[in-house]
Amino acid sequence: MAADTVSSSLQLPCVFSPKSRQYLALCAQDGRLRIWNTDSKTLHQEYVPSAHLSATCICITWGPCRTVKEGPQRKKRKSEPGQMEEKADLLAMGTAAGSVLIYSTAKGALHCTLDGGHSGGVNCVQWHPEDSLLYSASDDTNIVEWDLQTGKARSKWKADRAAVTSLCVSPDGKLLLSAGQVIKMWDLDTKEVYRKFTGHSTAVTTLRFATTRPPESNGLYFLSGAAHDRLLSVWQVREDGKDKNSVVSFTLTDEPQHIDLIASNSKEEAVRLAVVCKDGQLHLFEHFLNGPCKKPLSPSCTVQMSDTKDSPVPIPLLAAALRVGTRTVLLGYGNHLQPVMEKVEINTAERHVCLTRDVHTSLSLSMETAVSKVKTPVVNAKSRVLVPGLPGHQAPIKGTPQGSDKRKKDTDTKEMSIAERLREIDLSTVSVDKGAPKGTASLQTDNFAVLLLQGLESKDASILNKVFQTRKEMVIKKTVARLPLSAVLPLVEELTKRLQGHPFTAVLMVRWLKAVLMHHTSYLASLPDLVTQLGVLYHMIESRVKMFHKLTKLHGKLYLLTTQVATSDSSKSVTDVDHSAKLVYEEESSDEDEASGDEGLPDDGDDSNWEEDEAMEEDKEDDPDSRTDSKANGEEDMERGNESEEE
Repeated sequence: MAADTVSSSLQLPCVFSPKSRQYLALCAQDGRLRIWNTDSKTLHQEYVPSAHLSATCICITWGPCRTVKEGPQRKKRKSEPGQMEEKADLLAMGTAAGSVLIYSTAKGALHCTLDGGHSGGVNCVQWHPEDSLLYSASDDTNIVEWDLQTGKARSKWKADRAAVTSLCVSPDGKLLLSAGQVIKMWDLDTKEVYRKFTGHSTAVTTLRFATTRPPESNGLYFLSGAAHDRLLSVWQVREDGKDKNSVVSFTLTDEPQHIDLIASNSKEEAVRLAVVCKDGQLHLFEHFLNGPCKKPLSPSCTVQMSDTKDSPVPIPLLAAALRVGTRTVLLGYGNHLQPVMEKVEINTAERHVCLTRDVHTSLSLSMETAVSKVKTPVVNAKSRVLVPGLPGHQAPIKGTPQGSDKRKKDTDTKEMSIAERLREIDLSTVSVDKGAPKGTASLQTDNFAVLLLQGLESKDASILNKVFQTRKEMVIKKTVARLPLSAVLPLVEELTKRLQGHPFTAVLMVRWLKAVLMHHTSYLASLPDLVTQLGVLYHMIESRVKMFHKLTKLHGKLYLLTTQVATSDSSKSVTDVDHSAKLVYEEESSDEDEASGDEGLPDDGDDSNWEEDEAMEEDKEDDPDSRTDSKANGEEDMERGNESEEE
């Protein structure tokens, strides 16, 4: 699980060379290493690893500048000094297969390969500032110290319970920072933990020392950035060990992708910081590190880039490098396959700077012929060219057949506007069938996200009404998650307006607001003026929640009253039970039966008793005296009544 989190948070590596900033090294989607010359703005070298498709490059780090002899090899006089110059030469690349490749720009070839140290992908590599040592961290939770002179591992130790995602060596080469679930500071002499720091909930992707002072003077600071975190945290290494929490925080618009800084050598010298975020913006900071600061610090200047079209499109920044003593910033922007390098002097007095550039005219695609070994293939009309990146993606071919013109005309005539699409698609009745493929749900979510973004930009009530009518929780969550950060605040403002309306619509708006807070809380928390922007929403929620306690009491009392009224009405509707008998049966009894007391139980000789009764009845009919006596006593009427009742 930790490995998946790390791999999803890593970006395409892009690093400027140290000191002179002469080269820009980056690995694109095709797995090739390209080194660009920032002075001539040309492709200097290109290297294709043998396993560039299966074992892609995850991280790149330039080694310390080395002394390289320049000029033709000729005999020199003793009095003539050798022309020596320090240049960036070695470049370390960590791969997903667990190996570390060392590339030499002076040779233009692979210097060596470090194998056998890791069983998982290498997430970070760091050079020792003085010795020929290299440190690598991997998904296998281990840190390996490599000796470049022998090409073998000097030591290896377990650094964390989860994957180790970032490393950084102190300027004096005595301490090493590692980050997994916890940030740890190691003593490189003993390989033991010197300090521990906790504060990030996601994988730490960046560790940098901000000062060059020793830890004994309480002046050693370092900063850390994590995936999906819009804050850069600064930590102080104190002598007394009371350094559990971060002392300073820098607010960003998105998670950090590339960081460059000029370290502070004393308390009177400020730290200069340039951070390129995932959304393509550059943030510049300048701060004196001297103890804790409670409030998060906003950038002194934010730089964005866009093209020169009528409807400007943002151009993403890839990397930035600061220059010592000047306000000039070296920028790398555009595409990883064809980046553009430019030195820009930025006026930090302005809080926001937008630079407009025409990328097509600025691209320099020429390559130095002395180094290039790439041959341009001959492309005819029948061939098909595949662009690196997504498999099967076709690139436009210059020699297109004649039938393509007809297809273009047909597509132009049949293209529909947004209003026509909305008429044909009723978003309120869209449903994903159970038998449909899984891709239909994502397509529906994409349509909702695009339409919601268009509705927020154009403020079209019809589009927003159709989008907000959906009741599916999963569609709402995925739609909000696909929105760009620039559309989060307009969406919250629109939801606030609609929450003030009818309670029926407010129930639907609460679902959208809940999804926004679940996915974009970290971004909203990083905004400095969040309270003023969400003030209306705060007051409305407080006013409605304030009456909730009283309403619940009133609801309970009304419920008791209504139940009592209902029970009283139901009791009245129930009539009294009539206890009078509907039928009365009286059986003739004799003195003998009364004496025996067994009127209802027959004797053992049932047949004989029936015969005797019949004989006695016949004798009574023949005897006239008995008839007159029975009539006189009123027994005849009783017998007739009994016979009728028996029938």
